[in-house]
Amino acid sequence: MASVLVGSAPSAAAEPDPSKEGLITIESDLQTADNSTGVVTARGNVRLVHVERGVVATSRQAQYFTKEARIVLSGDVDVVQDNGNLLSADRVTYWLDEERALAMPAEGEQVLSRWLLETRDQNADPLLP
Repeated sequence: MASVLVGSAPSAAAEPDPSKEGLITIESDLQTADNSTGVVTARGNVRLVHVERGVVATSRQAQYFTKEARIVLSGDVDVVQDNGNLLSADRVTYWLDEERALAMPAEGEQVLSRWLLETRDQNADPLLP
């Protein structure tokens, strides 16, 4: 299984290491990189882990567009967060700088998302923030 590191991640030490923030690890059966286009492609049993954001994603293919700071996951995409949030789609595009995602279904299908909503204190005044 091939593996590539994108960015950097938090340190195991008590104080976070600023040079390691944002580490994304991608594991797959095959990976290629094109320095002229700045595109890293991972194919087959792709597993992407973003420790800092508590995200694990799986798909058939992942492409990291370094010049645009964009990741595209395609083929049976599942994204799971530490808190239990889940997103399932055929294709998910994530813009790292904007922290924005777009999920697209396969033709004739739908995107599935499951969110764990935080409940408010029952005794709290509902009009106050």
